Amino acid sequence: MCTDRPAEPATPALAAGLEDLRITTAGGYFHHGLTSEGHGALTTIAAALGAKRAIEWPEAARARTAAYVITAAEGAALHIDRLRTRPQDFDPAVRDRLIAGAMVPAVAVAQAQKFRRWYRARVRSLFEEVDAVLLPATPCTAPRIGRQTFTLDGVEMPVRPNLGIYTQPISFIGLPVVAVPVPLTPLPIAVQIVAAPWREDVALRIAYALERMGVVAAPKPAL
Repeated sequence: MCTDRPAEPATPALAAGLEDLRITTAGGYFHHGLTSEGHGALTTIAAALGAKRAIEWPEAARARTAAYVITAAEGAALHIDRLRTRPQDFDPAVRDRLIAGAMVPAVAVAQAQKFRRWYRARVRSLFEEVDAVLLPATPCTAPRIGRQTFTLDGVEMPVRPNLGIYTQPISFIGLPVVAVPVPLTPLPIAVQIVAAPWREDVALRIAYALERMGVVAAPKPAL
């Protein structure tokens, strides 16, 4: 996406405090499949910020589906020549996903793009009521190296295509996000701070405040 907006430094606003910010959480989709560790991280951050209100994020499941369609098709279009001439250069799982993306019908991509325009407008209207929304970053802690599957809503699912179920509806429309690490478990887990378009300063202010409170940190792993 291109823009002619001037640069707006966020650093001067970091220490502005949180008193004037309306911070909330979101339910529904972002709690489906969320593990106890994910609930714990989200609850910890919400409590530290005094975020007691919960809102309903519009059509997050459809947004994730549309995002998957568009990224699969665009990824295939970018790599199609290399897939034809140098398929051995790709990780087998990545290659299969790109090939699948090349077979997505054009009508599905067009429908996903139309949905994205509607979804972007609907989410922007949400930020007329709030300044930031707290969401889980992943449904579980970071998987250990080599782990291929994890349990999502009681179903064993591949890790790589499904770990981003809570981030895809956000990145799909380019919203500013800071993912803050919550040191509650031995393995990493984080919470997303999502702000309105062009309000990176809000997300960074909240993350900075949490860091100063000592609520978020990225501890060194045990050797």
